[in-house]
Amino acid sequence: MRGQVPIDKWRNPRLSAAERAEALIPLMTLEEKVAQLVGVWVGADASGGGVAPHQADMAGVEWSDVIAHGLGQLTRPFGTAPVDPVAGARSLAASQAQIVAASRFGIPAQVHEECLTGFAAWRATVYPTPLSWGASFDPELIEEVAGRIGRSLRAAGVHQGLAPVLDVTRDYRWGRTEETIGEDPYLVGTVGAAYVRGIEGAGVVATLKHFAGYSASRGGRNLAPAHMGGRELADVILPPFEMALRLGGARSVMNSYAEIDGLPAAADEGLLTRLLREEWGFAGTVVADYFSIRFLQKLHGVAAEAADAAGLALRAGIDVELPTVDTFGAPLIEAVKSGQVDEALVDRALGRVLAQKAELGLLDEDWRPLPGEPEDVRLDDDESQELALRLARESIVLVRNTGGLLPLNPGRRVALVGPVADDPMAMLGCYAFPAHVGPHPEHGLGLDLLSLREALGTLIPDLAYEPGCEITGDDASGIAAAVAAAAESDVCVLAVGDRAGLFGRGTSGEGCDAADLRLPGVQSELVRAVLATGTPVVLVLLSGRPYALGPELDAAAAVVYGFFPGQRGGQALAEVLTGAVNPSGRLPVSVPRDAGGLPATYLSPWLGRRTQVSSVDPTPAYSFGHGLSYTTFEWEPLDTGAAEWPVDGEVTVGVSVRNTGSRAGAEVVQLYLHDPVAQTTRPVVRLVGYARVPLEAGQAARVEFTVPADAASFTGVRGRRIVEPGDVELRFGRSSADAATDAVAAVPLRLTGGERELGHDRNLLVTARITREGAG
Repeated sequence: MRGQVPIDKWRNPRLSAAERAEALIPLMTLEEKVAQLVGVWVGADASGGGVAPHQADMAGVEWSDVIAHGLGQLTRPFGTAPVDPVAGARSLAASQAQIVAASRFGIPAQVHEECLTGFAAWRATVYPTPLSWGASFDPELIEEVAGRIGRSLRAAGVHQGLAPVLDVTRDYRWGRTEETIGEDPYLVGTVGAAYVRGIEGAGVVATLKHFAGYSASRGGRNLAPAHMGGRELADVILPPFEMALRLGGARSVMNSYAEIDGLPAAADEGLLTRLLREEWGFAGTVVADYFSIRFLQKLHGVAAEAADAAGLALRAGIDVELPTVDTFGAPLIEAVKSGQVDEALVDRALGRVLAQKAELGLLDEDWRPLPGEPEDVRLDDDESQELALRLARESIVLVRNTGGLLPLNPGRRVALVGPVADDPMAMLGCYAFPAHVGPHPEHGLGLDLLSLREALGTLIPDLAYEPGCEITGDDASGIAAAVAAAAESDVCVLAVGDRAGLFGRGTSGEGCDAADLRLPGVQSELVRAVLATGTPVVLVLLSGRPYALGPELDAAAAVVYGFFPGQRGGQALAEVLTGAVNPSGRLPVSVPRDAGGLPATYLSPWLGRRTQVSSVDPTPAYSFGHGLSYTTFEWEPLDTGAAEWPVDGEVTVGVSVRNTGSRAGAEVVQLYLHDPVAQTTRPVVRLVGYARVPLEAGQAARVEFTVPADAASFTGVRGRRIVEPGDVELRFGRSSADAATDAVAAVPLRLTGGERELGHDRNLLVTARITREGAG
């Protein structure tokens, strides 16, 4: 238009993100291109004056040198050390201004942070861990939680969140079990997709991790090799990532540290390009898990030097090196100049990075570092805490309740014992800021955090307390006092479990793997001693994994699980124990009986279960999906008239559920598939649908599931996903164990037609329809 100055094509917001990226790439030097493919690990200056790099991590590189040609990402400016949110926002804005001013094109950095249990920053709300998400069986609530987390990230100037973790639990000894949503791929996929929708809906890029196979490491050891066949990978590990991409709309994926059958994920072109991009159609960015490109040289031994590692990662499909500039710095530049690495690979990655920056508005001339003013940044408020409390309440699992010991009756003398009973940190997972970053006594935790003792003490007067022992260590000298307190009481609440941390600083968390599933330290000794008093015991586990307690589990009158229930977890637990809240959580992982046997999830074929040809019985004490309530529910099957199920069609099945107790509660209706004869061995049952159904006392509801035949698909003998004709059953159960042996209702069906092969566009979701009726 006459009188207007022409805008650079790559600045033009009317063009697509891809067109803007394509217009910019030819204008850039090699150094400017590579600068967009790296992050820099920074720490926020608590004064608010700016952000400086960690010199040790930067290997002595000066900040001005790092940003001279631009910068792809800023790594964790809030999540490295305690910093006031307002000061942190000012620091980040100042840092971005320096980046824009220093480089020729003035492109700001994309900022990423951890957000697995909330924004991992000082003074930010801490929500329950992903195992608690799974225990809630409530994707709608998880989407709401993620939306609030996303809005706090965006307000602080963060563009990308490194969550959710979609690894399906395979071995409970793995320290990062607490970060997983559960042991079933359908539950992980549906809950994970809901989290993605919440984060992305707030304008923040969700990052799926860890792609793929990380949770299947040998021996449950962190970063150990994963040895699995293609069917386990295709049918158990990969579906949650598919669901989160297609049903959630995630725009980033982080590679796994795993190596599967000798091939590290960071160098796996078949995984990161042919599957992820060419088959699934993913168009976003693949970011490297921290240091994983260098690990190709140092840990995996598939690269001789940094340049080789960079070339392998680029060819495989990794676009951005995190957390800081390393192999994608000088080694990659020299490799391109020498012809060792094709510059076209740099351009391919750069196109994806710039397109995402265009989507986020980082290429716009009117870009601002913050959507509002720094003074508006508040990371913890009443609404966020109430949401954290709601999720904590829904996630607490009542596993056992003999004789109706719970809820605790008023007037009874109650003793509270155990090493986690008065430890507020027992509520937090390893990616909560206080556990992740470590103690900073001069700053404090940055949030109000009640222990179980503090929360329960407000509801039960004259609560006796003895710790008994520490979480770790072999000092049993306090057990006698705990036994005395229990013996003098009418009921004893015994709280045992974990403390989350990183790389050996805790009993659960990244790098905190377990050799077996016995409770840490002398906690098992404490449990046995307290049970021997004869006082009825409520065993409370605050942990990041299920623990095997053997006969002690049966001796406890009641058992309650809380999987690191977050900032308001102490209150939620106290409310469940006293009956102010009716428990409704369900186990996202099975609770094993034997601490020494190799942990096995419920997704096992017949030979993976108890047999007459082995003396080892892997039957869990409590199975996936199990959970009790303070009210009762009756189920009745609905006659849908279904008998035949076309291999390209769908079928509707359902049950009627009535709350037959005297108080409101929520039932979780679970639908499983049983395929008795197939061309490959199949799990005895596997979850294909579920619905959380809150009901008032006396109220009933019809719960109907529309199940596409695609839900019955699996990887056949030729390595392709198929729907195979033949007889199957859809089974309703209160847990996976019920569905396997004593289903509430079983609907026999015959899949009809010829064998059908499925592609990446298959139907991934079983839909539930709930029709409530009045109280009876």
